Amino acid sequence: MQYSVLDLSPVPEGHDAAEAIANTVDLARHAEAQGYRRFWMAEHHNMPGIASAATSVLIGHVAGATERIRVGAGGIMLPNHSPLMVAEAFGTLATIHGDRIDLGLGRAPGTDMATARALRRGGGNGEEFPNDVVELMNYLGAPRDGARVRALPGEGTHVPVWILGSSLYGAELAAMLGLPYAFASHFAPQALEQARELYRARFQPGALDQPRFMLAINVFAAESDARGAYLRSSMQQAFARLRLGQPGKLPRPVDDVTQILPAQAVEMADEALRITAVGGPQTVRDRLEALIAEHRPDEVILTGQIHDHEARKESFERAADILRDLGAERAAA
Repeated sequence: MQYSVLDLSPVPEGHDAAEAIANTVDLARHAEAQGYRRFWMAEHHNMPGIASAATSVLIGHVAGATERIRVGAGGIMLPNHSPLMVAEAFGTLATIHGDRIDLGLGRAPGTDMATARALRRGGGNGEEFPNDVVELMNYLGAPRDGARVRALPGEGTHVPVWILGSSLYGAELAAMLGLPYAFASHFAPQALEQARELYRARFQPGALDQPRFMLAINVFAAESDARGAYLRSSMQQAFARLRLGQPGKLPRPVDDVTQILPAQAVEMADEALRITAVGGPQTVRDRLEALIAEHRPDEVILTGQIHDHEARKESFERAADILRDLGAERAAA
């Protein structure tokens, strides 16, 4: 089973976007050395703690700084863009970097509604998402005789398209189009089981012959359970503050988040972030093994917003070691 990284290019308190982007490049190189299959970045807007708003630009920057790892979007929020412009951007990336570029597509705005209105000059609201996906795939596919509009560069690059989602809608669309499907279980796990089964049951061969399901997992791996929980507290705070309408940079970790946040906000954050492996080596191993056994993903994509960059690199390294061991044990069995 392959394992990958989802990075939001977090901007920690006390740092700026330039440092966050430099850290993203460093993490991508580290992930490549650790055997990660993909390094994906996500489109978010008007968020002080995330530096990946211009996602395709950052993908090109990371792809140019790495050699083998696949680099892509997890994802591009398609209603914010015209399909042609996305096809041209990712077709250009593929023309420069070859078969290393992935394109994950979502239909959420990736921001607040005021910013969504600023992004969507044409007034789109996501209702055309299925048609836009098909249009985009056509632009990236084989040259079409008589086509009046073409993506140049883009045409013939066949950039792999994934559907991203946190509901049954995305699962059904991915199944209908025969596309790989990545579920956003790292922050919205409520429909995970239903979406997983719906996708597999209704899958029709298309771009793929068989379904390919990716499970997103938060990981905070450290030398001890206490240290892992301490590192996780930054993401708990950030998520709770976002839901409370107080977005900001990634907070510094604390020993006890209940001392600085309302209990209800902490409970809400913990429920949303429950697809998480946190702690020392054995605790993280047990949790990853259990999640993989339960959901049977074809691939896992790991994320984890950790304030200290070196601790974040160490967490992904520890997780890679564990997943390699689990894979070797499964192969031997």
